Amino acid sequence: MPKSPRLARCLLAALVAALVAAPPGIAAATATPAAERMVQVRRGDTLAGLLGAAGIPAAQAQSAIAALAPHFPPRRLAIGQEIGLRLDPGDDNALLRLEIALAPGDTLVLEPAGDGWQVERQRLEGRPHLARIEASIDGGVFPSLTRAGLPAPLVHELIRALSHEVDFQRDIQPGDHIAVAFERLRAADGALLGHGRIRAVVLHLSGRPVELWHHEDEDGEAAWYHPDGRPLAGGFLRTPLDGARVSSGFGMRRHPVLGFSRHHAGVDFAAPAGTPVFAAADGVVAAARMERGYGRTVRLRHAGGTETVYAHLSRITAGIAPGERVRQGDVIGQVGSSGMATGPHLHFEIRLAGRAADPARVALPAGERLRGEALAGFHAARRDLARQLARITAERTEVALAP
Repeated sequence: MPKSPRLARCLLAALVAALVAAPPGIAAATATPAAERMVQVRRGDTLAGLLGAAGIPAAQAQSAIAALAPHFPPRRLAIGQEIGLRLDPGDDNALLRLEIALAPGDTLVLEPAGDGWQVERQRLEGRPHLARIEASIDGGVFPSLTRAGLPAPLVHELIRALSHEVDFQRDIQPGDHIAVAFERLRAADGALLGHGRIRAVVLHLSGRPVELWHHEDEDGEAAWYHPDGRPLAGGFLRTPLDGARVSSGFGMRRHPVLGFSRHHAGVDFAAPAGTPVFAAADGVVAAARMERGYGRTVRLRHAGGTETVYAHLSRITAGIAPGERVRQGDVIGQVGSSGMATGPHLHFEIRLAGRAADPARVALPAGERLRGEALAGFHAARRDLARQLARITAERTEVALAP
């Protein structure tokens, strides 16, 4: 007991207050506050893996994922997507709440309900604002844009779009310049709720401009277009994974395992094991299997007799099987070193009428150009956006867009 009567009285009063504040029948000293966590999806992450890494019991994690699946299939998880978790450290890290941001102001919430789960979609009213950033490319497109203020998920989206037009290993040089117009979603009081779409990008490659505009037609279909109305849709990704470097090009080379020279029918992209591999274009799965020297391999058939090949995978995504349709950008597998490989990399081929072509140089089919009223609508929208971008440049501020 403290020697000072006054100190003793203060301690006793504090203890009584704490006990009165506690819920009936529970001592305040035993209450454990819920733990809040925010995790961001990285390359190779799965929802099950993220929940397991957070310490959530495996059985509960699987039950939660099954409840989410009708509203949010796990394969839709995107790099950069944020997941909020509320856990109970006093109950073996039991999951109390899970939030997945589907879009700015649009969140999917999962919470316990009885013996199961309740899933609810919550939308916040907000207004899009147009913002613009520009950067000189130094050390790569991704770090340059994130340093300039473009959120990582939008950078990944932009890199995938530009992959139709740009070989990020050969075309980008130090000092090249990029400008991006994108949306920020703000509440009525100006608070930032999140980020929306990228609206336009201009990339200067050693003086050669690449200009793309994101346009939504009258039917609500959105796609990327060149200024003259030529779409990127229907083209092929020349680099079907993020953050990779070319480790071996197309043509004759000395084989790293066999030790003699022979023709290399594709391009090798070195990347960490587990890096997601994307379908280079819409197509149908022709094969998903082990193939001797190629290891785990996926072959896709595309319109016009074109085939793409993805080899040395560490795993093939569940559901990728012969006859299944895939969309461009779908994750079909993960980088590995299966088969005849000295380290983790993706071997990528494009075959035209059965013959291998250099993915970095071959002329690939593109979508049909806009015409008539569709083209006029695109040009009108592009002019309006250009006027707003000029205002942003002059006033150095965001511009509120029409709801």
